[in-house]
Amino acid sequence: MLAYPLAWEVWTSLTSLSPLQAGATTFVGLDNYRHHLTDRQFWIAATVTVVHAVVTTVAKLALGLGFALLLARPFRGRALVFLAVFLPWAYPASVSVIGWYWTLSPPITTAYSVFMGTLKYAVDQALGTGAWAFLSVTLFNIWRGSSFLGVLLLAGINAVPPELFEYATLESRSAWQRFWMVTVPLLRPFLALGVFLSLTTAFADLANVWMLTAGRIVFPIIGTQAYWLAIQTGQFGPASALSLLLVPFLLAALLVLFRLFDPPDREAV
Repeated sequence: MLAYPLAWEVWTSLTSLSPLQAGATTFVGLDNYRHHLTDRQFWIAATVTVVHAVVTTVAKLALGLGFALLLARPFRGRALVFLAVFLPWAYPASVSVIGWYWTLSPPITTAYSVFMGTLKYAVDQALGTGAWAFLSVTLFNIWRGSSFLGVLLLAGINAVPPELFEYATLESRSAWQRFWMVTVPLLRPFLALGVFLSLTTAFADLANVWMLTAGRIVFPIIGTQAYWLAIQTGQFGPASALSLLLVPFLLAALLVLFRLFDPPDREAV
């Protein structure tokens, strides 16, 4: 299911495949990759993609960990709080993204449409064109992803024997020290998995970006740029190369990530 599409994309990235070209498809080797690496637009899209992935991952991890710690202890109304935390992820993404789009860019005159239009204009004026789109997509990603990470990390906390937390309470009265010395090390595998999922979804977040920006490249990321090249202009070869260019960087980041959160066991001397 996955091997054929991936192999086809790798092969296509080495060719001039396009339904609009006059002649037959030719093998161009690494020319598509060289063209993108010397193109200023690629580096802009790559920078936006990386910044978007890093910002959303840090925010989702912080909020998700906060949700997990909040729900780890029983309290009155805990079930309702859990439902409120998990609801953004459980709710259908297609409906959620349309709701966010209509909220941030009201299609009709409403009580807040003037305010939202003024706010959008102010943000773009202060931070540059496309800043409102970046903020909108980032907030939506954080809103949905932090709820999932919260539930994931809560499962990790529940998987830890409660005796370990009790021993930590006896050893130290500082909640902050117990958090860094006990909770974080015990949650390392879950933190690594959460960051891994957050990074990969942020790098591949095409549908949400496309819908929130109405298909306009005011928020240039690698996914939307590749989609425009392939679907709108018919350049399948360059589009495949573009979509594959960030894969080595993503794999390197994930390798470093797992080295930090889940280091290999050292043999006893």
